[in-house]
Amino acid sequence: MVTQKKLTAALFQRFQRLQRGFPLLPLFCGIHLLAYWLRFEGQLVEVGWRHLLVASLVVSGIKLFLFSWLRVDVRWSRFVTFHDLVTLAQAVTLSSFLILLTGYLAVPALQAPRSVFLMDWAITLLVVGAIRSLARLIQERELPLLRFQRSSPVIIVGANESGETLLRAIRRNRNLSQRVVGFCANDVSLLGAQLGGVPVLGMASETCQIAKSHQVSEVLIMSGELSGQTVRRIVEDCRQHGVVVKVLPSYEQLLRGTMNLRPREVSIEDLLRRDPVQLNLSTLHSWIDDHPLLVTGSAGSIGSEICRQLVQFAPSKLILVDQSETGQFFLEREIRSLAPDLDVQVYVADVCDQSRMERIFSDQKPGIVFHAAAYKHVTLMESNPSEAVRNITQASRLLADISHQNEVKSFVMISTDKAVNPTSMMGACKRAAELYVQALAAESSCRYVTVRFGNVLDSAGSVVPIFRQQIECGGPLTVTHPDMKRYFMTIPEASQLVIQAGAMGQGGEIFVLDMGEPVSIVKLAEDIIRLSGLKVGEDIDIEFVGKRPGEKLFEELHITNERHVATSHPKIMVAASEPKDLGQVRFEIERLLALGNESQVGLRMALQELVPEFDVSAAGFESRPMAA
Repeated sequence: MVTQKKLTAALFQRFQRLQRGFPLLPLFCGIHLLAYWLRFEGQLVEVGWRHLLVASLVVSGIKLFLFSWLRVDVRWSRFVTFHDLVTLAQAVTLSSFLILLTGYLAVPALQAPRSVFLMDWAITLLVVGAIRSLARLIQERELPLLRFQRSSPVIIVGANESGETLLRAIRRNRNLSQRVVGFCANDVSLLGAQLGGVPVLGMASETCQIAKSHQVSEVLIMSGELSGQTVRRIVEDCRQHGVVVKVLPSYEQLLRGTMNLRPREVSIEDLLRRDPVQLNLSTLHSWIDDHPLLVTGSAGSIGSEICRQLVQFAPSKLILVDQSETGQFFLEREIRSLAPDLDVQVYVADVCDQSRMERIFSDQKPGIVFHAAAYKHVTLMESNPSEAVRNITQASRLLADISHQNEVKSFVMISTDKAVNPTSMMGACKRAAELYVQALAAESSCRYVTVRFGNVLDSAGSVVPIFRQQIECGGPLTVTHPDMKRYFMTIPEASQLVIQAGAMGQGGEIFVLDMGEPVSIVKLAEDIIRLSGLKVGEDIDIEFVGKRPGEKLFEELHITNERHVATSHPKIMVAASEPKDLGQVRFEIERLLALGNESQVGLRMALQELVPEFDVSAAGFESRPMAA
């Protein structure tokens, strides 16, 4: 029910808008007189000045009333949109009909040839529309005198809605020196079309030739719009002809505020990028369903990205667990800025500390757990095998048991392709954790799943940041072996698929992510050198230092007795195998923990009893024959 106070406030607001519109009266009067002048070819004496004055005042009053009532803003603005101009057209059209109606019913002075009102309608629309748009035309350099002030012509690769939106953003940004002269498209049907008045000049595959023919020295690629293969081809073609390629943030990144509009250099992530992950949002929303979510290893590369991705699903609470105090500090700040209303609980804690973990679970009562905490450096774990057992295998067992005791709905453990036919302590300990979680799933109402994938680009301590650091120091870039290959995913892609796999799991699955084709580490090193503006072998050398203990030349996707089964998601498969007996797995882990630091050989041999495919000879130890 509308109260008298609300009605008074609404009427007062409309009166204020009407008052602000009074300066328009002379404009509307002038437009109506101009319409008469055009209709009667300047012979206004025949009409009569008294008639013209009354008609102009009544017409102007009707227009002013309707513009105020419909909230039509006639001030010039840099932010005027097509929607604003449509609203203006509606107001002008409605006022013209009302003027005609008033003339025939009440005010004889308004009775005039219909062409007068038609011209009045057209002139009002053009003049007020021009006033509204002038600031934007100036801002976007669309007036002829301003159009060529920008000295650097560029081409945008990506003729779509995002490209047109970014075109407008570039035009508005006075800090950018680029002038967009054309688009390159992926869709042949767009050839010859225009976006925002800028022509589509050709296909993305022809970018370099188009740039040369239009004397363009810089090409802009929109982040996330093109496959890594396409980006690589454009970069290599343009490099040969002296054309610079840079990357613009996607429109979504600009909306989120995670990037500014300034073009950046092409990165290795752009060259290795694959098609975006398609998430089943309805499945994820129903799975999370206002549950408290707990993420271990939350300050790490994968854990922190999982946290960022989870925010969009509005959990009731996000519980962050990690040993890194500094990492937790910055992550908490970021999450709170992304979701100010989200309940965020932050713990600086060791996942191997049983009493601490039990207290956190008891206090926070998580519904879903993402276990991403684990050591990851192969060579360090080779020299610290007991710590690998404690941090990777025992911590996973501990958290899985506590989740069962606290009736957690789902437990998602992050694993690695190094767990497949492992040759390192790190990989073998991960495989042992997989076996325990899979065995426990058969005896618990909690849905335990494991998600296995390869390397992620640009994670802390991984090969890409190491290469960059070596380039900053003048080289050389060190590669273990010329034939070494690895699977790579971007951090957001891996994190999104982990969450999707968790939602799909019914309990006991080991999910394997589609990681594409393996990447040559030598090729990766060469790409990073070239992207740094240097030449391989001249400015920076690549040096082969030999394979280290526990390392493989090639990572594998599945164990001999596993079957890969497709799922409803094209990038997620299941490595199907029979779970081991929980009591036996638990007994073998207890043996490992009891050995402690006593004997590296004994620890490895005990681990091989649990993980028969563990090849201890890769670390220089004699391997036992695998059990049948």
